[in-house]
Parts: sequence; structure tokens; C-alpha cells
Amino acid sequence: MASKLDQLREMTTVVADTGDIEAVRRLKPVDCTTNPTLLFKAVETPAYAHLVDEAIAWGKKQGGSEKAVQAVCDRLAVSFGTELTKIVPGRVSTEVDADLSFDGKATIEKARAIIAAYKERGVERDRILIKIASTWEGLQAAKVLQGEGIDCNLTLLFALPQAIAAADAKAFLISPFVGRILDWHVKAGGGPYTAETDPGVVSVRGIYAYYKTYGIDTVVMGASFRNTGEIEALAGCDRLTIGPGLLDELAAAGGELPRQLKPEAPGKAPERLTLDEKAFRFAMNEDAMAIEKLAEGIRGFVKDLRSLRKLVTEKLA
Repeated sequence: MASKLDQLREMTTVVADTGDIEAVRRLKPVDCTTNPTLLFKAVETPAYAHLVDEAIAWGKKQGGSEKAVQAVCDRLAVSFGTELTKIVPGRVSTEVDADLSFDGKATIEKARAIIAAYKERGVERDRILIKIASTWEGLQAAKVLQGEGIDCNLTLLFALPQAIAAADAKAFLISPFVGRILDWHVKAGGGPYTAETDPGVVSVRGIYAYYKTYGIDTVVMGASFRNTGEIEALAGCDRLTIGPGLLDELAAAGGELPRQLKPEAPGKAPERLTLDEKAFRFAMNEDAMAIEKLAEGIRGFVKDLRSLRKLVTEKLA
């Protein structure tokens, strides 16, 4: 019998959640997604010193200003992304700076700049997804970008209101987080949970049912997994982005992997809603988990982004 990873690939597009180029080459996912945390880890890895050295050499020609530091960080993100496009046949997600999460105008400008930088390297926009945090401002920026033909990946998504607003923005893809939802509920004293009762799994299944029932084209890509049980419980989801460790576990696992999510029978869907800004913010405020994990996620990405900028500043000096 085929491994569980091979069986999963028959029903779900498998995406690698890593900035490790060698891991992507070994695991052969269709798509690849990175974030500031993964990029910072990759930059510290000796195997990618040539990419860092090139960006630093380029940055020194720009002067030692704060603007130059930011430009080098942007160049690094595109350098890693360009290398990944040479390996995966599908899309590579590149994230807008997390400290722009509440600035829609700046998010749009940064996304356009990222697409232009890829274009200069011969990578067309249909190979790239722009990752944007699922704040109200980020969701509205995605609406503008999608209208310009720039496809977006709405990340740090923890609740149905974010998924509904992403659908209204006609986002290409959403990344609902599974493991971080579980983390919050365990910390709050919930559980023990099985794969079927895992709050993150339940959340993604509800979003999937909503999209399929109401004919929404936005791709659902489950993310942030803590164990293979969560992945198996979402087998059949449009896409799943999975870290190398869990991909290796699935590749080594035998046994049958039954399909859990089916577009023709998605399960009972929540009531269809239309959310303006006021309704969106109120709905999010009612969900302590969603609002706390969104804020925590942005803080975490900003922390690693600042660490990356500090590293670049030291190298430029």
C-alpha cells in the first residue's frame, strides 16, 4: 500500500511549510509557503549563505540607512522565493511585512513591489501568492490586489468571520490555522481532544463546508499542524501546508488514509453572512480565541522580522 503521504497527494494538494530549500527539493510538494519565522531560520543556515551574501553586497551599494536594511530583507525574501519557484511546479507564497498588518495602503504598495521584484527575476505573478494577515485592513488590501490580478493568501486566519471576509474579497486562498487553535483551547483547560474533536480541525471543516455549500471559489488550505492526526482528519481539503517533520512522518506511515472532506458532500454549513467592517470587528471581538491568536501571531512574525532586520543591519555594518 502507498504511504499516507502518497495517498494524501491523491486527494489534496500538498504544500511545504518551510523556507528550507533542500527540504522542498527532497519532499517535492506542489506549492511552498514561507513566513518571517521560517525565513529568519533559513537565513541563519550556512547552506544559504550565498543568497545572504548577494543581498548584503547589493544592500551596501544602497547605503546603510534603515531603508537599505528593509530593501535587503525584501530582496532576501524574493531570493528565497525565486529559488523555490525553480523547485516546485506551483505557487510560492511570500509574506508582506507583519508590521504592516493594520495599514492597508502600505500592504498594497508592498505587495506590488514584491510582484515587481519577482518580475525582474523572470518570475511571473501567476507563480506567486502574496501572504497577508487576515485583519480587516489586510482583507481590504487583498480585495484591491485581487482586482489587479495579484493573487493573495490570507494567513493568520482563525475564525469564520475572517473566512467570510476573505471570500468577499475574492481572495485566491486562505490559510486557516489548525494547531494554534488547538493550543489556545488546551491552554484554556479544554480537552483531551481526538482528531475528530480537535477545535482546529472542527474550525477548518466548518469553513470548508461554508465555501463548498455556497459555491465560493477561494481555496481552503489548512495550516499550522501539531500532529499527523490533524492532517489525516482534513484529508481531502483543497490544500494542506505541512512542515517537513510531519511530511516525513506521513511518508513513513502505512495503512489506509480515508478521505474526510468532499466538495460534493461538505457537511452542514454555517448560515451565510455578509459582514461590513463593524460586523466583522464585533464578530471577531466575540471570539476570544480568534482575536488573541491573531494578535499573538502578528507579534510573533514582527519579532522574527525585527530579528532579521537586526541581522541584516549587523552584516551591512
